[in-house]
Amino acid sequence: MSKSAGWQGSTLTRQVRPSSASGVSPYLFFVFQCDQPHTSSARLCLDEVESVEIGRSPDSTAARVDQQGQGRLALRLPDSWISSSHALIHRVMGSWVIEDAKSKNGTAVNGQWIKRAELVDGDLIEVGHAFLSFRAALPGPSKGPALVKADGLRESAAGLATLVPLLAEEFEKLEAIAPSSVSIVIRGESGTGKEVVANGIHRLSGRSGPFVAVNCGAISKALVESELFGYRKGAFSGAEEDRMGLVRTADRGTLFLDEIGDLPLSAQAVLLRVLQEGEVLPVGASRPSKVDIRLLAATHRDLDAMVEKNEFRSDLLARISGFALSLPPLRQRREDLGLLISRLLKRDMVERSSQVEFSNDAARALLSYPWPLNVRELEKYLLPAVLLARTGPVEVAHFPESIRGAAAKKAWQRLGGVPEEREQKRLSESDRRRREEIRTLLERHGGNVTAVAQALGKARTQVQRWIKRYRLDLKDFRD
Repeated sequence: MSKSAGWQGSTLTRQVRPSSASGVSPYLFFVFQCDQPHTSSARLCLDEVESVEIGRSPDSTAARVDQQGQGRLALRLPDSWISSSHALIHRVMGSWVIEDAKSKNGTAVNGQWIKRAELVDGDLIEVGHAFLSFRAALPGPSKGPALVKADGLRESAAGLATLVPLLAEEFEKLEAIAPSSVSIVIRGESGTGKEVVANGIHRLSGRSGPFVAVNCGAISKALVESELFGYRKGAFSGAEEDRMGLVRTADRGTLFLDEIGDLPLSAQAVLLRVLQEGEVLPVGASRPSKVDIRLLAATHRDLDAMVEKNEFRSDLLARISGFALSLPPLRQRREDLGLLISRLLKRDMVERSSQVEFSNDAARALLSYPWPLNVRELEKYLLPAVLLARTGPVEVAHFPESIRGAAAKKAWQRLGGVPEEREQKRLSESDRRRREEIRTLLERHGGNVTAVAQALGKARTQVQRWIKRYRLDLKDFRD
């Protein structure tokens, strides 16, 4: 079988959808194909769709979506383990239901074989060697293509590709801002790819100087000013020669300060002058030196809360916050796992990426594991597993115990890390949409309930009641 698969031959003609009244839409994601992990993943907006028939593509090298009539689509996947008519997803009384169409190899939802099941947000659907994800109500742009394929994404720079609608919209804003001098703060947990995104912004900026990345938390507080701003010979004991410092090293380029919240207040004051005046005064110098830098900063900490505690300068925060981006943890963008795995394989296994295969159990484990260390952890475990598999498929046994434990559960963990059993009382459509809206705002504001209440124009106590009702855990959104 040829393994040059992609989303080819799509005959979907309804390319632009109107915005939904609530600003959220249901989506179906093709996340991963075990025997062709390099196959392009995709998302399908279900705003104007009444049913999606899932079946096998007659072309073994192509996946596509065909329009079968008003509101009826056929999703065709290049998988010999999928029947020609395998399963049907359709609307029933405002909800979405999946039915197995008497397929040869069956249909599973969250690792459980089903004949018919009502879908809820975050369900993982397994047909043949393919895994799909259903999302009931995701926020996104008011207009956009009904079908988005990973291999058709405008990835102008590494790290700026996603199938998650709201994050894709934020990445588009970054591309527009990148050529300017606007400072950007990137928020997110450790390992979410903040430096990769910052490097991508630099590549899009067109600046002639270098990209200089500095981990503020790794520099001794006693040396941070001399390391950043440089020093003159004899300025202190041990200063045996002039040092230009990391800031001047980034002249005409981009200075990326990772974990900027770890900078001591004295260094913050000097950095503010650098940004305001465009000049740096090395330790022991009497005259400043001109410097032209574009600042990008990253943090996993709540800088607003640090300002309130006098741990971070409010004027510096105002100066660096021209644009803010929040990178969600990997557990909250699992729909990108197939895209990320495909890119990592092509990067690290150039010669044999198209020959790599995974067992269904291994794929289910990857999609069930919560990835507490995010993309960095995925990079850490993926390549060794592929190498251990040699020429065979990657099995669960090739992963460490933590991932094997996730496989044993045989269930797609709910997004945000909060377990939700299928027996849980079903939420109404309006409740599901409100839940997703609150989840999104909690992510954006780092779990700050007061900020979420202000954004919604509601009382803080009301937001707290919703959080309890929808079983959202604030620890999943805080640093």
